[in-house]
This record gives sequence, structure tokens and C-alpha cells, in this order.
Amino acid sequence: MYDNMLSKRKGKKCVIYIRVSSERQVKGYSLDGQKNYLTEWARFEGMEVIEIYVEEGRSGKSIEGRNAFQTMLHDIETGNISIDYIIVFKLSRFGRNAKDILNSLTFIQRFGVNLLCKEDGLDSSSSMGKMMITILGAVAEMERENIIAQSMLGREEKAKQGGWNGGFAPYGYELTDGKLIPKEGEAEIVTLIFDKFVNGSMGYSTIAGYLNKQGIERLPAKNSHGRKYTDWDSNQVKRILDNPLYTGRMAYGRRRTEKVDGTENEYRLVNKDEYILTESRSHEPLVDDDTYKKAREKRKATGKKGNPKIGREAVHLLSGILKCPKCGSSMFIDKSIWTDKNGRRKEIRYYVCGHSKKSKHGNCTRNSVRADVIEREVLYYTKKLIKNPRFVEDIQSRIGTSIDVSEIEKELQYYKKNLEKLERSKNNLSADIDGLVESDKHAERKRLDMNKRLNKIYDDIYDVEESIIECEAKMESIQKEKLDRDSIYKMLLAFDDIFDTLNDVDKRNLIKSMVSKIDVFSAEEAKKRKYVLNSITYAFPMDKEVVKSLTENEPHVETVVLLSRKAPV
Repeated sequence: MYDNMLSKRKGKKCVIYIRVSSERQVKGYSLDGQKNYLTEWARFEGMEVIEIYVEEGRSGKSIEGRNAFQTMLHDIETGNISIDYIIVFKLSRFGRNAKDILNSLTFIQRFGVNLLCKEDGLDSSSSMGKMMITILGAVAEMERENIIAQSMLGREEKAKQGGWNGGFAPYGYELTDGKLIPKEGEAEIVTLIFDKFVNGSMGYSTIAGYLNKQGIERLPAKNSHGRKYTDWDSNQVKRILDNPLYTGRMAYGRRRTEKVDGTENEYRLVNKDEYILTESRSHEPLVDDDTYKKAREKRKATGKKGNPKIGREAVHLLSGILKCPKCGSSMFIDKSIWTDKNGRRKEIRYYVCGHSKKSKHGNCTRNSVRADVIEREVLYYTKKLIKNPRFVEDIQSRIGTSIDVSEIEKELQYYKKNLEKLERSKNNLSADIDGLVESDKHAERKRLDMNKRLNKIYDDIYDVEESIIECEAKMESIQKEKLDRDSIYKMLLAFDDIFDTLNDVDKRNLIKSMVSKIDVFSAEEAKKRKYVLNSITYAFPMDKEVVKSLTENEPHVETVVLLSRKAPV
């Protein structure tokens, strides 16, 4: 059997996918060790390694956020790589979410790619291998959930005893031998924040502005996921005021990860009113109980939310999609309202940097852009794109086009013919078994031999039927994708006709589905150029010639049209 598998893989092309968590290596292998181990094994099997994709410091709970994994799927889909296999160390490296494993496996098999799990001895090109991957995928997910549950229990017990549960030290402290020690230069700032809020009658933004004006930097935390600001904002001030740890107690469970209702794999952090809080002081406090209690009372009084509909009726077309030209943060709407000399109310809407609104005197300035100007420019170029003859031709050519499924159809016909042969062999062998006469002294041995052959035929029938189901599923999936794609393209062609008839909510949703990101020039640069728009990143693929034709007669839009496409899963 092994010789058959070896000959089956000989001459095949493959890629290697390695996922290494930040906490530990796989089975004692370093990253380079895993690369060498899997590469040598692939070559021993007679395969050619085309590429190695490495994912460092990523959890296997979901494929979201695993950039190397997404890139690999995208390369397979677009034909950037032509391979027969993906090799992983173990199935758990491919994923620990059963649904993601099966979806990703189904996706790669559409392009003739199968999965090899070295340590598990699994090969998805066989029906038995695919079945085992399905079973082990569910087991891996259960194992992960059990590990999480056990870890949570252990952390809770440690918190009850006043122990530090790991992670980075909060602002104002540093970790020494697993204990929180006040950090010089930061501990004083924590005390100052509580004093200004409780006794100085300063609000969150005012405190942040005060610290920024004094030149007090707050370096990005190690777990800040790429945050590049060194200034203070209102959210950071709120987090410090809300943390009971500064009273010397150990808190655990203030924020819990909960699954978002109606989703398969989406989670969010939720603040909890009830959590574990030790009574014993496990580290030196930075604020006394009375000050913390007053801060909490004031936070509750000032943190009450009003009616969310008041003042929020308008839906702003580009909020969150526009990016600040200085810091890259999302921009949101703001208003300038005044009354003219005739007593008439005037209003101008601006998009402003979201970070600057929360951080007075911080790293980034307001960087405002008039809403009517940028919205007009974005719609102008989008409608220009839709009206572009080459774009229309390109999109129309994609609608209703037949997808080449001839190879799948050939494969399906092959399996069906094979199934017919097997059914005939089964029927003939069954008839031969029934035709045995008891007077034949070899009847029992013949019956035993025939039954073994019959069982083998049934196994082959099962494998072929599985292959037929897979082929039919591929055909169905391709047709569904074609229908979804056609719907998107038809919507694009109708954009110019339908956009102005939509309400604000539908306009916003339509733009959000089409545009990934919009970059604008700074006020100084926009004044020189006499336009604000720097670039638009659309969320659908376009032919390069279409992009070129769009910018040919518009000398100031050389960077307007960029392309963005996510690899499907």
C-alpha cells in the first residue's frame, strides 16, 4: 500500500504550510527544524516543493487573521501556484475549527489540490483519508475547547489566591519574578489621572490633552497590535480609571470572550459587572479605596448612555472608509454649526481623524475634509468607472459566461462508468455464490473466497460513490459561485441608475460593499492640487486595461483606482 501511495505522489508538486504559535513550537521542532523536516520528507516521497508558507504567532481557532494561510488559498485560486498537495505537520496546524478545516479542504479540492498531514498519516485524496480528516477536525476543535475550559478554571483559582495570571503588566507596573512592581515614571501618572478626575473635575479628553501638552508619552503596549501612537486618548484614561488592580487587588474576568450570536466563528470581548476580585493586597496599590470608589461613582454618572437615536439619524456615506492622511486612522463625521446675520442656521459636515477626536494635543491633528467635497469626488470617479466602456465590456463578459467544468465532467463520467462495471461484477459474483451446489466438496472454500472478493467490490463501490458525490458537489459549488458573482456584476452595472434613488442607509451599504478604503490628501496638499481624493481601493477585481483607460484622460487621478481582493474560504 505504501509503495502505491509513493508512486502516486512521485513527481507531484506541493507547498508546505507551517503555523507556529508564539507560545510553543511543534513537537520540539524549531521553525527551521520544521521546514527542513517537512521538505526532506516531501523530497523522499518524490514531490517537488514549490513554496513554504509560514504563519508565526497565530492561533488555530479560526483562519481569519492568518495571512499566510489566506495568501496560500489566494495563490491556489488565482493560479499563482500550480500544485497537487499542501503538506502540514499535523491536522491541528491546518486548523482546529472543524468547519474551517472542511471549508478550506473543499475549497482547495475544487482546484485539484489535496491535503497531506505528515504526523497523522492523512491524505485527503482518498475517501478514507478525507473521512478521517473530518473526524479528527472535530476532535481537534473539542480538544481546543477543553484546553480553554481547563485553562480558565486554573486561572480563576490562581486569581482567587491573588496570583498574577500572566500577560503584559498594566500601565504603571512592571513584572519582576512574576510580581507586579510599581514602575517609576508611570505609577505617578496613574495617581495623577485619578486625582485630576476625582478632585480636579477634569473629563477624559481633558486629562488626555493635559498629559499630551505636558509631553508625557504613553509608549504602545506590547499587545497593542501595531498601534503607533505615543499620545494619550480618552479611551486609555477610561481604562485606567476602571481598573481595580490599582487598589492592590487582583482582578480576573472583567472582560470575557463571548461568541457573537448568529455567527459560526466570531467572538468579541464583553465587559462584565461581576468578576473575581481578591480582598488581599497582592501588590502595592497606586490609589486608595476611597479614591477608586469615587472614580467609579463618577464614571457611572458620566458614562450613562442616552437615546442612541438622538442626533444620529443621518447615515454618513464614507465614515470609517476614509483614512486620515497623517496617521491612517479611520475618519468620521463632525459638524460646524452657526447662525448667520439673518438668524438662519448653517451647517457644514466634515470628516475628521477619529484618533485626533479622542486625543487632545496628541500626535495627530484634526485633518478635516469637507464631506460634500470628498463624497462628490468619490461618486464622480465611481460613476465614471461604471460608465467606462471597457469596464462595462469587461463586466458584461463575466456575466453568464460558462465556467470550464469539462475536466470535472470527464472525471464524473469516468466514475459513473466504473460504478456500472462494479455493479455488474457484484451482481455476477452474487449469482455465482447463489449457484454453488452443496455437493461440491470445495463449496465452502469457494463461498469464502467469493465473499472476500464481494466485500472488496463493495469497498470499491463505496469509494467510487464518494468520488461521484464529491464531483457533483464541486459542480454545484461552482454554479453557486457563478450566480453570486453574476449578481454582484449586475449590481455594478446598475449603480448609476439606482444610486440616486436609494435612501441614505442603502447608499452607505452599497458603497461599503464596493469600496475597501479611501485615502485623501492633507489639507495643504489638497489646496495645491485643487482636489482631495488620493486613491480608492475597490473591493472587486478589474482588468488592468480598464484601470488604465479610466485614468488616461484624467491627469490628476493617476492613483485613484487601486484593486483589492480577499481570497475566498
